[in-house]
Amino acid sequence: PTQGSDRRNWILGRMLDLGYISPAQQQAAVAAPVTAKLHGAQISFSAQYAAEMARQEMLDRYGMSAYNDGYRVYTTISRPLQRVARQAVVEGLVTYDRRHGYRGPEQRWPLPEGSATDAEQYWLQKLKRIPRIADQTPAVVTAVLEDRVSLMLADGSSGELLWENGMSSARPYISENRTAGPQKTPADLFAEGDLIRLASNEEDAWQLAQIPAAQAALVSLRPDDGAIVSIVGGMGFELSKFNRATQAQRQPGSNFKPFLYGAALEAGFTAASIINDAPVVMEDSSLEDIWRPENDGGVFHGPTRLRWALTKSRNLVSIRLLQQLGVRNLIEAIARYGLDTSKFTPDLSLALGTHAMTPLQVATGYAMIANGGYRVSPYLIDRVESINGEVVFQSKPLTVCRDCNDNVPTVDAGEMSMEEILARSDAPGTSANTAPRVMEERANFILNSILQDVITRGTGRRALALERKDLAGKTGTTNGPMDAWFSGYNGDLVTTTWVGFDNYTPLGKREFGGTAALPIWITYMREALKDSPDRKRPVPPGLVNVRIDPETGALAGSRQKNAIFEYFREEHVPHRDPQSMPADSGTQDTENLVRDIF
Repeated sequence: PTQGSDRRNWILGRMLDLGYISPAQQQAAVAAPVTAKLHGAQISFSAQYAAEMARQEMLDRYGMSAYNDGYRVYTTISRPLQRVARQAVVEGLVTYDRRHGYRGPEQRWPLPEGSATDAEQYWLQKLKRIPRIADQTPAVVTAVLEDRVSLMLADGSSGELLWENGMSSARPYISENRTAGPQKTPADLFAEGDLIRLASNEEDAWQLAQIPAAQAALVSLRPDDGAIVSIVGGMGFELSKFNRATQAQRQPGSNFKPFLYGAALEAGFTAASIINDAPVVMEDSSLEDIWRPENDGGVFHGPTRLRWALTKSRNLVSIRLLQQLGVRNLIEAIARYGLDTSKFTPDLSLALGTHAMTPLQVATGYAMIANGGYRVSPYLIDRVESINGEVVFQSKPLTVCRDCNDNVPTVDAGEMSMEEILARSDAPGTSANTAPRVMEERANFILNSILQDVITRGTGRRALALERKDLAGKTGTTNGPMDAWFSGYNGDLVTTTWVGFDNYTPLGKREFGGTAALPIWITYMREALKDSPDRKRPVPPGLVNVRIDPETGALAGSRQKNAIFEYFREEHVPHRDPQSMPADSGTQDTENLVRDIF
């Protein structure tokens, strides 16, 4: 008999004594096997940040009854993608952390001098309070030997860490830009009572590890309706409940530039518009000082096409572009795109992404670019059911409908507020939850083609490792550098990754969006898109693809050997540069100049 059957049989005896059951029923029940089991939440995968977001939303909707009324909450989170997202963030942070050196033991617990305290019990009691974080196991060094250290784990078991399993290559941290050389013996790194972290290697042996000091976030959306399919707010929920994907307000840097270029394309600029990439000094009262922005590396390239400027993330071109577009015009466009501009400071530094945003806000903006120019809103809870299975809430997100009559005007259709645009989504031929178009279709296509160039020939070239032709995105790195970003997408998913320190300390002078954030994005998207075919975006009507002079952006002559093709809206096709026309040119070879009119 087990403790469970003893308790059951005692209850059955009492029921017999009180006359609730007959002797035959009592004997049959005693002879039956015990089938009782604990009923409760069965955790099949880790999504603590998403779970906390859902809890907060349920409290907002139902108050304290959310805890007591037995609601079942169904989210948009994808189990396989959430697992991959968490793994990508952890691996990316660990890889970054290794580049910057070993910071030493997490804590030191030397035995009190002259104490008769039992060492194992002393350390074991302390170990039990240390959580396991991101698959890293805490352990105490109990002895330091010539080629290894002896360890105690939280369950009281012992182990050992060999010199070649991480200690020999551990270069002590000096600063974010410097590490010391490798140490010679375990005694150079550890002493008895040191709390360290362990991870298992491929041979299932302990490997030296450490919890990264930097943090990261990842958020991934379906671009057509804003459903959050995976979200990770940090290295580990056990380490910090702060959700950096939704709560960390960080400067996006160049990750913001696509919104500026999208607004400029809508306003009449083209991908071939020439802006001077040259030093600029500005005295701006809102910036409280003389401002001397620079390109990364301090190099300037003179007159530059907008396509090349965004591909190579030229800061000075972005500032001059905003000067010509107008700060107020940019802010109005950004508001249409679905971003909160209420706290934007109206100055030229906006061109460099100086206004702080959360990764979720950035991803939401990129979803608009990814879906062809429609505004969507991110959401996590798909539906809520009562304890009886009745649906008490069903999400009705704004959803892209490419086959619907597009009665929502674009920005070219006149100046309208976002409220007016959303109101028009109820017009005949649309439904109440049809996502409104907020970026002109052809401008969106051109912007997307430039962001594809960022992958193929720009700052996001590492993403070529995925061997896909439908990827587009943009890196972002802020001064310091303090923040590293990558936002990228295809037609199925848009994902934003961010890396930085909570205390706003620098990441290191050799760290950029392409080195710190992009690898996390690649690891995640490799798995997320592995069963998704390449999706070529259809070319919208009214676009032409013509040969231009790459130096001037003007229409190229039929015999110009260095001419390149560029997309234009029909009404914005450039003119020929008379100075580039050969003396014997005669009439233009139209078929050679214009590849197609769609």
